[in-house]
Amino acid sequence: MKQLNFQALADFNLVARHEGFGKASRSSGRSKASLSRHVAELEEGIGVRLLERVGRSFRLTEEGKTLYNRTAGLLEEVSDAAQELTEGRGEPRGRLRVSAPVTFGNAAIGRLAAEFAARYPDVQVEVTVEDHAVDLIADGYDVVIRVNPKPDDELVGRCFFRDRLAVVAAPSLAFPKASTASDPMPSIPAIVGIGMPDSGTWTLRSGEVTQTLYRHAVLRLPNPITIRDAAIVGIGAAILARNFIEEDIAQGRLVCWGEVPERTVEIWILHSSRRLVSSKVAAFVRFLCDVYAEKQVGLNGLPTPGSSAR
Repeated sequence: MKQLNFQALADFNLVARHEGFGKASRSSGRSKASLSRHVAELEEGIGVRLLERVGRSFRLTEEGKTLYNRTAGLLEEVSDAAQELTEGRGEPRGRLRVSAPVTFGNAAIGRLAAEFAARYPDVQVEVTVEDHAVDLIADGYDVVIRVNPKPDDELVGRCFFRDRLAVVAAPSLAFPKASTASDPMPSIPAIVGIGMPDSGTWTLRSGEVTQTLYRHAVLRLPNPITIRDAAIVGIGAAILARNFIEEDIAQGRLVCWGEVPERTVEIWILHSSRRLVSSKVAAFVRFLCDVYAEKQVGLNGLPTPGSSAR
């Protein structure tokens, strides 16, 4: 393979991002002929076809998709770093792509993204909300927000929110009676996440008393929002983050049967350890951690009950 031409790679990414030479030309002010020549040089240099061009149709080949997914974010980070060095300052700027889970996204990310954008007007924030675990590098994200993430050698980050778990149910669902040798505790109906087993046990603590509940799944739902809504209807009990259902308990829609000992919810903001940590990524990580630490906010980005928020 010939030596990779950085400008040719940058032009290929420009064309791929705009899905055509015409749009890329109008966006950048570069001529279509120059863009086409550089893409052709890149294809020749690495020995594979990256684009299919028949008449007015345009599409990336599989090789082109792979190259774009692996290099688009890297080029943007290098460009940001070079611009910061040229200007002699590290002000956050450029597009910031964020992936967040549905529950956190619906509860808080709009408010947080707006506050961050107001503080850093040169950053264009783009948020995707989904429970699917995206590939930060391949999918072109700058940061991802994950709940109880598994260790990952390619990602680094910080935990910015912790909460306890509780077993809750609607007032209409009676708490099971204490078991005896002759009368074992009955199995309670439970609302669980997708993929959970049909039956199992929940250990909960109320005051100094610890109990084990036997449960059987009557409903499986994809995220805490849907599980909470189903629990309010009264079809079964559920395990949810305490902060998430605090208002429902206060309003009498749910009753807390007890907390789950030695289990917590942790929400982390993560970014790639292999990429340059640009000022926009560093600023967003710092901003999110500061909001939840200094203001003692709850999951929805608002002060928690009884907190000393400023």
